[in-house]
Amino acid sequence: MPVLSTSPFLKPARLRSPQNSPGRQRRHTLPASEFRSLSPEDAVSVFEIEREAFISVSGDCPLHLDEIRHFLTLCPELSLGWFEEGRLVAFIIGSLWDQDRLSQAALTLHKPRGTAVHIHVLAVHRTFRQQGKGSILMWRYLQYLRCLPFVRRAVLMCEDFLVPFYEKCGFKALGPCEVTVGALAFTEMQHAVRGHAFMRRNSGC
Repeated sequence: MPVLSTSPFLKPARLRSPQNSPGRQRRHTLPASEFRSLSPEDAVSVFEIEREAFISVSGDCPLHLDEIRHFLTLCPELSLGWFEEGRLVAFIIGSLWDQDRLSQAALTLHKPRGTAVHIHVLAVHRTFRQQGKGSILMWRYLQYLRCLPFVRRAVLMCEDFLVPFYEKCGFKALGPCEVTVGALAFTEMQHAVRGHAFMRRNSGC
């Protein structure tokens, strides 16, 4: 599947400098805030954030470093990173899936002909939590998915304590997920991606 443009993502913010005359802007080596697809070169930064976010809570990571590189090589256009002055502060990694419900195989496979985006992981760096960044990032990601004509829905699996967060993001619970990881059980959730033509006309896709 060809890599798609990430133009629907938020354009870098530019800050005005109080020292400069009105109408002039401060020059930055790095953008203050940037959303973009991730690449295999981002894998180590991604894994460091994920490891800290998940191991203390569940004892394991949704994706290990080799799996992160795997998905960022196969389908980087289904990832989204939030960078502040060049530093990764939050991210989402997804891949395509071609069945109604998730199975154990969905943890490692990317199905190029699939119409569902399986969101493997969303994580925020510890120093940027409790700021609403996870919700903002998910909103941006779902807006982007609406620009992809082959995507019909987003699916994910999460532990029960995260269900309210994803419900606030617009996901609906489908019931227990058949996937298990060790002793962990999950709820499977879904978000319909509707109005493709309308969204493309009105979002710059």
